[in-house]
Amino acid sequence: MGRRALVLALGLSLVLLCARALPAADEEGNQDESLDSKTLSAEDQVKDHSTGTRVVAGQIFLESGKSDSQSEDEENFHSQEEEKENSLEELNSLEMSNLLNKDLEEAEMQSPVLTAIGGTADGEPCHFPFLFMEKEYAECTADGREDGRLWCATTYDYKKDQKWGFCESEEQSNKRRQMQEAEDVYQIGMKILNESSKKAQKKVAYQYLLKAADMNHTKAMEKVSYALLFGDYLKQNIQSSKELLEKLTEEGSPKGQMALGFLYASGLGVNSSQAKALVYYTFGALGGNLIAHMILGYRYWAGIGVLQSCESALTHYRLVANHVASDISLTGGTVVQRIRLADEVENPGMASGMLEEDLIQYYQFLAEKGDVQAQVGLGQLHLHGGRGVEQNHQRAFEYFNQAANAGNSHAMAFLGKMYSEGSDVVPQSNETALQYFKKAADMGNPVGQSGLGMAYLYGRGVPVNYELALKYFQKAAEQGWVDGQLQLGSMYYNGIGVKKDYKQALKYFNLASQGGHILAFYNLAQMHATGTGVMRSCHTAVELFKNVCERGRWSERLMTAYNSYKDGDSNSAVVQYLLLAEQGYEVAQSNAAFILDQKASIVGENETYPRALLHWNRAASQGYTVARIKLGDYHFYGFGTDVDYETAFIHYRLASEQQHSAQAMFNLGYMHEKGLGIKQDIHLAKRFYDMAAEASPDAQVPVFLALCKLGVIYSLQYVREINMREVFSHIDMDQLLGPEWDLYLMTIIALLLGTIIAYRQRQHQAIPRPAGLRPAVPQQEPPPEHQPPQ
Repeated sequence: MGRRALVLALGLSLVLLCARALPAADEEGNQDESLDSKTLSAEDQVKDHSTGTRVVAGQIFLESGKSDSQSEDEENFHSQEEEKENSLEELNSLEMSNLLNKDLEEAEMQSPVLTAIGGTADGEPCHFPFLFMEKEYAECTADGREDGRLWCATTYDYKKDQKWGFCESEEQSNKRRQMQEAEDVYQIGMKILNESSKKAQKKVAYQYLLKAADMNHTKAMEKVSYALLFGDYLKQNIQSSKELLEKLTEEGSPKGQMALGFLYASGLGVNSSQAKALVYYTFGALGGNLIAHMILGYRYWAGIGVLQSCESALTHYRLVANHVASDISLTGGTVVQRIRLADEVENPGMASGMLEEDLIQYYQFLAEKGDVQAQVGLGQLHLHGGRGVEQNHQRAFEYFNQAANAGNSHAMAFLGKMYSEGSDVVPQSNETALQYFKKAADMGNPVGQSGLGMAYLYGRGVPVNYELALKYFQKAAEQGWVDGQLQLGSMYYNGIGVKKDYKQALKYFNLASQGGHILAFYNLAQMHATGTGVMRSCHTAVELFKNVCERGRWSERLMTAYNSYKDGDSNSAVVQYLLLAEQGYEVAQSNAAFILDQKASIVGENETYPRALLHWNRAASQGYTVARIKLGDYHFYGFGTDVDYETAFIHYRLASEQQHSAQAMFNLGYMHEKGLGIKQDIHLAKRFYDMAAEASPDAQVPVFLALCKLGVIYSLQYVREINMREVFSHIDMDQLLGPEWDLYLMTIIALLLGTIIAYRQRQHQAIPRPAGLRPAVPQQEPPPEHQPPQ
């Protein structure tokens, strides 16, 4: 039993070592590679930051937590111990040297000895280093051979002894050369993919990747499997993608494991199995895949396929958020464009946040004519990307330069940001950045003031000066600039230049979060997760970390999916939205449900409504009103489920009470009017109709028509319910009209009869003549002077 435990412990140690040794994902700057998560060590996945550390703005600060008196005592103690340490220093250094030599000897003894294969010294150990062509080699080499096989000498001087052998078998040599060839093909494909923005060139790049994937190149297989899954530059083929992903999973690829888990979760190309999906997601997360961690975080938060656990969700989301926050630069991250397809259809005139091409051209025309505001606006659009404009630092730099030359302080500040960060277009230069920041700050620009504060805080081009940093951050924060608010909060949190004050830190982090700063959300999440300055709240921390995680590079897939849908490729769009929905994006859940609702062909006809119902339900649980109303509609009409008026009523009532939806109120009025799922009540129906009209002006016309209909129904119902004979029997005419009411009635009737008779007599006297007809008059005879009456 003890031996088995020892083996298990050794196996676990090897797994942890392998997890640490896994290479980080390539930063290839393209959309597909953004889906590659960074590889994490196993320790990073399970460890939490101790109470002696602080994580703020993506950085971990060590915290001593010692008082001044403790520090003085420690200094005295160290001074007393210093002499002892000095006296033992020589002995310790000698012992360490001996131990090091001993360890090296043991390592040499334990390291496997490479044995020569074939040649003139078959079976003899290789000698390293060995001398060949007046050059020493510390490892096997292919120099001197045309076939590229690796060889070694078994003595030091090859020329003298001519003793040599191969370091690998012929099969191993062929496999190595094949993998090297595959790597060369892969690098060619990636170079084309990264350097070109044209679709035709990207398709050519994927042909190289396809060739490398056929040669079992792991990274090429990952790229190709995703391209086949989403239909990116290759024809969408779920089955071929599944086969590649299964092969990658067998090889231990975290990307392959995560994607295969997605197929089982969504039932694409395989029978849906949430259990298998959870297994593959877990293996992918253990391998360091950030998307797998994010999916698990959402599943534990929402209780999908697992028991709901806020703490487990917090662990996964925090780990991903740490990496997202560490990628945020001074210029900020990319803009996440969230476009809901259902809202576009329901309100076609509503702005989706996308800029039309003609509007962009209009701004470009203004910028070329010297409009400074247009230049600054276009510069910011190209710097961050979004709203239908691709990120382009070259164009951003040009627009900012033009505006800065015209004296615009905002452009100067952003040029300072670009020089401070550095990029392929703008070389990093603290001095140049400082010049632009100073010019902008002198003109009262908050962006320049914040940049100048950063320079003094971190000593970029100037000596570190916390007082000046605090001063400039305060000026920027007073003008509402989020970077100034964020850095001011960080200084109060860490006690840099000011006395540590968590309440002030919380205040400025909250202000910066209202401006949408990712790091403000991150810092607030850390404070709520650890209970620093606030009451600890796991739920709040998870929601804030989730917000940070959804700003990662994989969010670019939202726009790719939207463009696919607009191009008419619904199948590609729905698969991309489904993956993002697994990660917990509410907008992706609603968009996936919307496309499935339109009968997407990628799933069976009988499966569209049940799958759409599932994602409407997930979107509704995250507070999307339209999704909640859709749930009511699906249960009302029996789409993907049985007709259930009571459940429909519950969903409509939730949408009415929580989101004040006019549509939900109108539907509740209709259900009360008809008595569907609730007792019929015309008065409550009218009340809900009135509430709908008050909630939205668009509901006033349908509410008016519904109320007219309700009035007619009410009148008919009232007439049906009363007995007319009993009504007349209870009427006392003497009291109502007086004792002579019969005479009055007869007089009125006589007058009416007389009026009718007189009207009829006058009609008989007047003979009608058809309009447009005149008697023909002979032209020969003059008209008579008198005509007889007719």
